[in-house]
Amino acid sequence: MDYRSLGTSGLKVPVLCLGAMTFGEANDASFMHKVGCDEKTAFAIMSRALERGVSFIDTADVYGQEGLSERIVGAWMAESNSRDRVVLATKFRFRMGEGANGTGASRYRIVRAVEESLRRLKTDRIDLYQIHMQDIETPEEETLRALDDLVRSGKVLYLGASNYAAYRLTDSQWISKSEHLHRFVALQMQYSLMVRDLEREHIPVCSKFGLGVLPWSPLAAGFLSGKYAKDKPPPPGVRLEKWKQGFADFDNARGWGTLDAVTSMAKEKETTPAAISLAWLLAKPTVSSVIFGARSVAQLDDNLKAADVKLTADDVKKLDDASAFDLGYPYKFIANVQKRW
Repeated sequence: MDYRSLGTSGLKVPVLCLGAMTFGEANDASFMHKVGCDEKTAFAIMSRALERGVSFIDTADVYGQEGLSERIVGAWMAESNSRDRVVLATKFRFRMGEGANGTGASRYRIVRAVEESLRRLKTDRIDLYQIHMQDIETPEEETLRALDDLVRSGKVLYLGASNYAAYRLTDSQWISKSEHLHRFVALQMQYSLMVRDLEREHIPVCSKFGLGVLPWSPLAAGFLSGKYAKDKPPPPGVRLEKWKQGFADFDNARGWGTLDAVTSMAKEKETTPAAISLAWLLAKPTVSSVIFGARSVAQLDDNLKAADVKLTADDVKKLDDASAFDLGYPYKFIANVQKRW
């Protein structure tokens, strides 16, 4: 397993990160809506991942009912005595309690959220603590100062953001610099061959400020796994069978053209479509590690094949071209003028 720096920080992480969103069977009110695995299977997945060098686990307080995913990860680390072998990442921001202060990124909320996560995870520190989404009702400086206090206290080692607008991320970096606060070193965002919107603004921002990109949903909710076929409904039991709008977003000429290119390249390189899709992300210079999920050890092993796939510049261009998307204004205008002048 190869390792990379997390952005321009000194922290080294494996190029693949195990996402724990699917750990634990919960009811329909939970974040995953029953698309998960039981605790025994989750333990087996984490043990197998660590054995293969995936020593980076990402979870969140909101994954599963009442912090279920965090509790499972914490129980596994305690049982396997693996805490110091794992880079542990979790997130806060979404609702975990009643009342007006049961959600958000205020200092009041952050101080409570981190203590609750530490308790569920059975640890004295969180290696990468991430705000799950920007909070437009809380000043960014308040959020950053509260997070800075956590780093100075030793409860948190590194800071990250997720689901941020590019303008807010830029503002955050400048506040941290001007106020001498610990800054975000990573940005966790949806990024895949099917969802490339980050390339308009976020990727340039991350490159400028030295943030490592941590893509989530790298297989586009499974669409790029090779399980789907044109003009046929999603197979029973898969995520896009339940999330019909997600499937509709990909059920078009661009989607099937991209999948055809991925499948063809997988056959050429004698690997899987999932491995090709993950390897494409790993070929992008701002990506530090790719977050993937697994509901079985078999799914885990399938995704781990990506670590052995090395795409050439020509391979990346073929996939770039197949998945090309409309840049929109003003990006298309700028690109066209730049080419001529």
